[in-house]
Amino acid sequence: MEINFSLQQIEEVAQNILANNPHKVILFHGEMGVGKTTLIKQLCKSLGVVGSTSSPTFSLVNEYETASNQIIYHFDFYRLNKESEALDMGIDEYLYSANWCFIEWAEKIPNLIPESHSVVKISLLADGNRLLKLN
Repeated sequence: MEINFSLQQIEEVAQNILANNPHKVILFHGEMGVGKTTLIKQLCKSLGVVGSTSSPTFSLVNEYETASNQIIYHFDFYRLNKESEALDMGIDEYLYSANWCFIEWAEKIPNLIPESHSVVKISLLADGNRLLKLN
């Protein structure tokens, strides 16, 4: 799936991603500031999270619960120094929990990613729109 969109269309983009039945572990790739966290917040909202969501930049992981009691994990590994730090926090239990796992900066943990996962790549276009590719 490939979508050219503006940030005003983020709700529709999140719904399109979910309608494509991605794996529950989704890696988000893109430059700093391209909108990965914004998209993850909208995905959480589309899945039924009613509370506030934020980037787990300093805590590495945030846990959210939907109105139907589903658990969603949002990871931001930007500040991770080595893969062993993710192992120390019990990353395997999260990734193999059958819950949604949205991962920013997954390139920091390449050997820990489950075989079954989806990838969202976002890039900024010259006109200010974004190009999203879902694999």
